[in-house]
Amino acid sequence: MTSIARQARSGSTATGALHGALRVPGIVIAFWIAKGLSTALGEGASDYLVQAMVPQLAVVLGFAAFLVALVIQFRQGRYRAWTYWFAVAMVGIFGTMAADVLHVAVGVSYTLSSALYTVLLLAVFWLWRRTEGTLSIHSIDSPRREAFYWATVVATFAMGTALGDFTAFTLHLGYFTSAALFAVLILVPAAGYRWLRWNPVFCFWAAYVVTRPLGASIADGLGKPRAVGGLGLGDGPVALVLLALIVLVVAYLAVTKVDVQRPHKPAAAPEPAATHV
Repeated sequence: MTSIARQARSGSTATGALHGALRVPGIVIAFWIAKGLSTALGEGASDYLVQAMVPQLAVVLGFAAFLVALVIQFRQGRYRAWTYWFAVAMVGIFGTMAADVLHVAVGVSYTLSSALYTVLLLAVFWLWRRTEGTLSIHSIDSPRREAFYWATVVATFAMGTALGDFTAFTLHLGYFTSAALFAVLILVPAAGYRWLRWNPVFCFWAAYVVTRPLGASIADGLGKPRAVGGLGLGDGPVALVLLALIVLVVAYLAVTKVDVQRPHKPAAAPEPAATHV
């Protein structure tokens, strides 16, 4: 009973989670670096795996790794750099596979798949906003809110993959021109937030969405053969280099904890005015 009372006063639980602890990272420069690398890794690793083994097996293994990563992440109860970015990497790989399967196996065009995943993303946003009242990453302090967060992340990866392929193949822009286009587009919410006072939640998610086709276009440009507009470095080697870079960035975040969000403490209630008898 004494230990339970002590935990209640400190806000901790038996699993080590803090009541109200934020479960996703804050936004620092290293966050965007890791996010960009993870999107590129998802593209390169997914393309390598579906070629290195039976595609159906690769998708099943990707889905299993995705589920394992999310289970580990949800068990933490608070943000931890290694588990969070492991989950992001697995979402990147499986999200890429999901988008590619829709095109390769089902025959859905990149135009239609981009539109479908856009509708899916908007639906997740709508349901999240309707249920929780906010889409802010500074409010992810419960399993249900985190579930909405990861559903959004999966949708952004799938939509971004389809969108990158749409610009590269359907619009015939190629990998590096597509990357340049998305590099310009990602500056729009950044400028809007910095100088035009746009809504910060909108700006964050707009930039987050664009990082996916940006990173995927760069990874394809580096890894794909010269015959299709790439540099021919190979999907496997590109994925390994990206993985090494992500490990370095996440190690920095894990050690410095510069991206750990602090829960907002409610203001203390004012002391009642003294009364005189």
